[in-house]
Amino acid sequence: MIDIATNNSETDPKILLETFFKTFDSFSEEDKALFTKAWDFLCTKTEGISRACGLPYILHPMRVAAILAQGKLDMDCVICGLLHAIFEVDGVSEEEVKSQFGETVFKIVRDTSKITGMKINASTIQQADAIRKMLFAMIDDVRVILVKLADRLDRMRNLKSIDEKKQRLVASEVIDIWAPLADRLGMQSVKSELEDLSLKYSNPDVFQQIKAIVAQKKDERAAYLEKAVNAIYKSAEKLGISVQISSRAKHFYSIYKKMQKRNVPASSLYDLLALRVICETNAECYTLIGIVHGLWKPMDGRFKDYIAMPKSNGYQSLHTTVVCEGKPLEIQIRTRDMHNMAEHGVASHWLYKKGMNHDKVDVASLGIFNQLQNLKKEDLSNETFFSELKGELLGDEIYVFTPKGDVIQLPQGSCAIDFAYRVHSGVGEKIVGAKADGKIIPITAPLQNTQIIEIITNPQAHPTENQLKIVKTSKARQKIHSWLLANDPTFEDKAAAEQRAKDLDAQNERSRAIQEEKRKHRSSKGMNPELAEKSRYTGKIIVENTKNVTYTLAGCCNPSVGDPIVAYMTKRGLKVHKATCLTFQRIENIENRMLEVEWEKK
Repeated sequence: MIDIATNNSETDPKILLETFFKTFDSFSEEDKALFTKAWDFLCTKTEGISRACGLPYILHPMRVAAILAQGKLDMDCVICGLLHAIFEVDGVSEEEVKSQFGETVFKIVRDTSKITGMKINASTIQQADAIRKMLFAMIDDVRVILVKLADRLDRMRNLKSIDEKKQRLVASEVIDIWAPLADRLGMQSVKSELEDLSLKYSNPDVFQQIKAIVAQKKDERAAYLEKAVNAIYKSAEKLGISVQISSRAKHFYSIYKKMQKRNVPASSLYDLLALRVICETNAECYTLIGIVHGLWKPMDGRFKDYIAMPKSNGYQSLHTTVVCEGKPLEIQIRTRDMHNMAEHGVASHWLYKKGMNHDKVDVASLGIFNQLQNLKKEDLSNETFFSELKGELLGDEIYVFTPKGDVIQLPQGSCAIDFAYRVHSGVGEKIVGAKADGKIIPITAPLQNTQIIEIITNPQAHPTENQLKIVKTSKARQKIHSWLLANDPTFEDKAAAEQRAKDLDAQNERSRAIQEEKRKHRSSKGMNPELAEKSRYTGKIIVENTKNVTYTLAGCCNPSVGDPIVAYMTKRGLKVHKATCLTFQRIENIENRMLEVEWEKK
C-alpha cells in the first residue's frame, strides 16, 4: 500500500508533491513538470475549500493520482486523476483546462466529470442511462474508466467518514457496477479490493468473522503450505525450471460467496489459502501442471486452462485444485506477462516506461468493448439496456464450442437458442433442437462450460414468445422481439406497455402536483378550493381545439369538472376518464387511441 494514497495526516501541498515524486521516482523531468503544473493549478483553484469530512479538497485528487501512478499509468492519465473533478469547482472553465493541459487530458477529465455527476443509485431508468453514457465514453478512451475506478477505490478506502446508510448505498453501487467492471477490464487487484471493501461496509459482522478465521487458518497452515511449496520447488529444480511461488489468503469477498453457495460458515471452509506459481514460458506452465498433478491427486472438474482459452478480459492462467495431505489446495500457474495482465488488465497497455512512447490500448482485444460496440448499434430501451448491462456485460460467463472448435462466450445461464443466435441470426430463427457433446438436450436448458454445441434447424421453424422469455443475450432477445413484432399479430409487447404505464403515472403525478399547488394558492386567498376550481370552467370539453363536443363521463372514475382528464373515442362517442384512472390505463392499445382533451375555461 502506498502511504500517499492512504495517509490523511499531511496536508501541506509542497510536502505532498515532494512525497509523490519520492514515492514514484521513475517519471521523467518533463512529466514531473507537467504534474507540478497540474498540482499548482488544482491547489490554486481549490484554495480554502474543504470536503464534508473537514479535510482539504486536494487530498482526494492526490490519492487518486497516486493510485494511477502506482499502477504505472502514463502521465496524461495521472494528471487526469488530479483533475478528475475540477469542473465541479466554481470558476473553472473547459477552455481553461484544454488550453493548459491539452485536448487528451481535457476530454478524459470532461468525460470523467460527467460520470461523477451521474446518480448511479437513482431509479432503474436513470441508472441505465447513466451507465450507458459511461460505458460508451469508455469506447473512445478507456482511461476515462481507469480514472473513475481509481476515484471509486479511494472513496471506498476512506468511506468510514460518512454515515452508515450512505456507506451501504456506496458499497452496493460498487459491488453492482464498479467491481464487475474492473473484472471485465482484467484488473483483478482493483476488483478484489473493491469487493472486500464493499463487504466491509455492507456486512461488517461477516467481514470481521472472515478476517479472524483467515488469520487463524493462515497460522495453522504455515507448515502445511511450506511443505507444498518446497515440494514444487524441488520437482521444478530437477527439470531445470526456475519458478517463484507465493501463498496468499483468498479475498474475503470470494470466501463470503463460497459461504453463501455452500451454505456453511467460514470456519467450515478448507480452501481459504492458495498458491501461485510464476514461471517464464507457456511450455513451463504445462510442465508445472504435470508436476503438481504428479505430486498430488487433482480434484475432479477443478482444472481450468485459461491459457489455451483466455477469458474475455485477457486473463490467462492454469487453475487446479489438488488434495494435499487430505485438504484441498488451489494452485494457479502463469507466466510473468500473464501475471502482469491479471493484476493490471487493460491498464497494463499504458504501463509507464521512461523515455518511451505509450501505445494506445487496442480496445478490440477485450470482449467488453466488442459487446459495447454491438449494443451501441442496437435500438435498446433504457430498461433493456440495464438488463443487458447487469446480466451480460457485468455478469458471469461461460465458454462453449462449435463443432468446428470455435470458442463462443456467453453469459452464464444462456441456452442453445442464445448460442444459435450468436453463431448467426438465421440459425437462431430456425432452431428446433440441440446437442451438447453429442447428446440431445432441451434448447432451453442452461449450457455448461466447455460443452461442444450442435444446433438442429428446420426451415419451417420460427421464433416464439416463449423463447423471448428464456434467452439471456441481447442479440437473441432483440432478434426474437423484432421477428414477433413483424410477424405475429397476437404478440403483445408487455415491456413497452409497462413502460408507457409508468410514463403515464409520472405524467399524472406531475398533473396532480400542479393542481394541488393551485388549490393551496386559492385556499390561501380565503376561497373554497373545490368550488374555486370548478368555477373556472364552463363544464364543457375541448377536444383537440374543437368545442361543443358530445361526451360521456366514465362511471369507473366519475371525473368532476376541473379534474385532470383523458379521453378516447368509442363506438358510442367520446368517453372521458380521470387522468389517474387505472381502468383507462389498462385499455388495450390506449396510447394510440387517446385524444387531447381539456375542460373549457370561462
